[in-house]
Amino acid sequence: MEKQCLMIAWRSSRRRLPLLAARLALACLIALLAAELPAGEALEKGGLVRVFLIDGGSLAKTRQRVAAGDPALAGALAGLRHEAQSALQAGPFSVMDKKSAPPSGDKHDYMSLGPYWWPDPGKPGGLPYIRRDGQINPEGEAFDRKPLNEMSSAVETLALAYYLTADGAYAEHAARLLRAWFLDEATRMNPHLKYGQAIPGRMEGRGTGIIDTAQLAGLVDAVGMLAGAPCWTAADQRGLEAWFRQYLAWLRESRHGQDESRAGNNHGTWYDVQVAAFALFAGEEEIARDVLEKAAARRIAAQIEPDGRQPQELARTRSFDYSTMNLRGMFELATLGQRLGVDLWHFESTDGRSIRRALDWLIPFALGEERWRHEQLGGLQPARLAPLLRRAAAAYQEPRYERAARQLAGADASDRMHLLLPEPRLSN
Repeated sequence: MEKQCLMIAWRSSRRRLPLLAARLALACLIALLAAELPAGEALEKGGLVRVFLIDGGSLAKTRQRVAAGDPALAGALAGLRHEAQSALQAGPFSVMDKKSAPPSGDKHDYMSLGPYWWPDPGKPGGLPYIRRDGQINPEGEAFDRKPLNEMSSAVETLALAYYLTADGAYAEHAARLLRAWFLDEATRMNPHLKYGQAIPGRMEGRGTGIIDTAQLAGLVDAVGMLAGAPCWTAADQRGLEAWFRQYLAWLRESRHGQDESRAGNNHGTWYDVQVAAFALFAGEEEIARDVLEKAAARRIAAQIEPDGRQPQELARTRSFDYSTMNLRGMFELATLGQRLGVDLWHFESTDGRSIRRALDWLIPFALGEERWRHEQLGGLQPARLAPLLRRAAAAYQEPRYERAARQLAGADASDRMHLLLPEPRLSN
């Protein structure tokens, strides 16, 4: 294609038609760029859909099916619309809303408490706090983690609803929420987590707190779905990319960030997901590539046993939840790797450690074929594995994963998974 385009432009110039040659060259360049765009960055009506963790091609097909009134998606679309209507009433959220300032005295600085740390009933004032793994202290709701989660969830819902329905009200509120949290001088969050997951009586903040922003990896995909919306301007986009560029620098350079990078469990996995996703969003591709190329050894081989167990997660009081959560982070790394030609889906160590082995180990427990013998407060929620199974069915072209996903998802036609991860046809 490139050779044909250049030949046409050259022949036109030989005929002394420079304007035509320029136009042809421009058209060819656009065609070439479109052809070279990786998955998730295909040209769509309304602008460039720029996503990293979502399959942009599948999402575009979902939009076409929604526009055509596909009855198979009616339940999921109705569920999304219902959630989007609720999200229209959400926020705006801001770090300035917390009642107490962090140690810096600046409310623009994010602050959260370690979720599993509680006052010591045997000490005056309860200090220093003591740990109760898996038991969430409600005191944390007075700080920034809850509004951050609510903001991210609302933006993702609104952006997806806008992309699929073209209802401008959804985009307008999503943009309003993004500006309040990240961009407006009076309400914005400073791009660091120095005071994340503080422990009263022990420390003002710690690297562990960086996992608080793990959901922002999905939020940058939501921003991609707003492309072309009149309410989300080029200045907004530049401002948000600049915010994430600054946060990325803090993640990589600060003591907290370096501590989290060294974590040998889900914290290390999700640190890598954030760094890679934010780097791609901010245009720092080489940073993302470096993280993803090292992930096979640092995360997969180091955290998964040859039989598929994840010992660091099994040691927790919510062992199934943490095993699933960590594996989801590895799936995100594999998806990001696809963008840059780094194949983590098929990585396997010499003794058999791999993402797929970890998934296969969990399946019998999720399906009830084997009894979970590790501690799991609150009981198992097997359906949490369904989205990973559907993604695995696509990544490995393996129908048994899709059959297991359908078994776990049951008859819930309103599940958003049906929009983000359309059901594949089973060939056998």
